[in-house]
Amino acid sequence: MLSPLVAAIRTPDLRKKILFTLGIIILYRIGAQIPSPGVDYPKLRGLLDTAMTGDNAQLYSLVNLFSGGALLQLSVFAIGIMPYITAAIIVQLLTVVIPRFEELKKEGQSGQTKMTQYTRYLTIALAILQSATFITFARNPASLFNNAECGPILYRDSMFSIILMVLTMTAGTGLIMWLGELVTDKGVGNGMSLLIFT
Repeated sequence: MLSPLVAAIRTPDLRKKILFTLGIIILYRIGAQIPSPGVDYPKLRGLLDTAMTGDNAQLYSLVNLFSGGALLQLSVFAIGIMPYITAAIIVQLLTVVIPRFEELKKEGQSGQTKMTQYTRYLTIALAILQSATFITFARNPASLFNNAECGPILYRDSMFSIILMVLTMTAGTGLIMWLGELVTDKGVGNGMSLLIFT
């Protein structure tokens, strides 16, 4: 039963790919634990602990499950890879509607490269939109945690601080997208699928 795994580890090229993929997964999990700049992490942790024992504990547990714990912690990778998945679906649907996209699809590899580039641009735009939404909720945590007594979880509520948090979360999504593409090129399996699973 373990012989295929042992054979894979003994093959130098495959071992290198497996170790590379595991390294990317570990890096992804570390990024999911690092809070964004400007977040009062101890206060946020206290609110999360209170929320996990309250009436909506199942909802918060579900959100935590699907984000790997990153979303409710407002971490650097809080948005995750979902903007990329959404962008890929949108670009796929636009192929039917926009004739230029249909032509690109028929061009082969060069057209596919161009479509991938459009998907990346749309991913960044969606990441900016989603991170701004999360920061809006973070500015008013009472609406997020249904707790009227909870105070602010951001150190500063200035425009610079908010822009910095949005840029950090957007950059986190861009980094995840790049890591997923690296795993697809140099690792084992489809990188985006592995990061979604992680």
